[in-house]
Amino acid sequence: MKKGLGKKERQRALLSIIQKDPFLTDEELSENFCVSIQTVRLDRLELGIPELRERIKNVAEKNHLKVKSIADKEIVGELLDLNLGKNGMSILETDYSMAFEKTNVVRGSHIFAQAESLAIAVIDANVALIGVANIKYKNPVFAGDKLIAKAEVMRMRGNKYFVWVFIKVKSVEVFRGKFILVSFNGKEE
Repeated sequence: MKKGLGKKERQRALLSIIQKDPFLTDEELSENFCVSIQTVRLDRLELGIPELRERIKNVAEKNHLKVKSIADKEIVGELLDLNLGKNGMSILETDYSMAFEKTNVVRGSHIFAQAESLAIAVIDANVALIGVANIKYKNPVFAGDKLIAKAEVMRMRGNKYFVWVFIKVKSVEVFRGKFILVSFNGKEE
């Protein structure tokens, strides 16, 4: 917590923090600086820092250009980071349309779709399919939760890629998947 900073020092610190982690919300920033959310918003406006959704969109647009194996619109969530053949990260903001009406628990198909599309996106291949998926849902996800998925290519053997994907809500792991992807020369249009 950075309590009692003057306006100029707070704005310098705000700029530095957002450059390191562009995905912090105004609420998280206000807690960090012990100021109101409105103060954070005014500071962002003065500094020309866009709101969270715009920052996520800007980062995602840069990373979508790197993807070889699937189309942009097929990636579930926003692609935040991508190093082909190594690792990647995406974010999915859930809503009530993704959840069971009675419990507000997000359907596993949405969580799996985020993990699957990220696993395919990190592969440095033109065509890739899931050959094997070993998955575990560890904690429930509720409508409104923000899912942060991280994928890492653990090894490659011939045309097979071994990719681990972990999804968290805040710091709590909610999903873990180990995927074996197979790349091949398919028909390209």
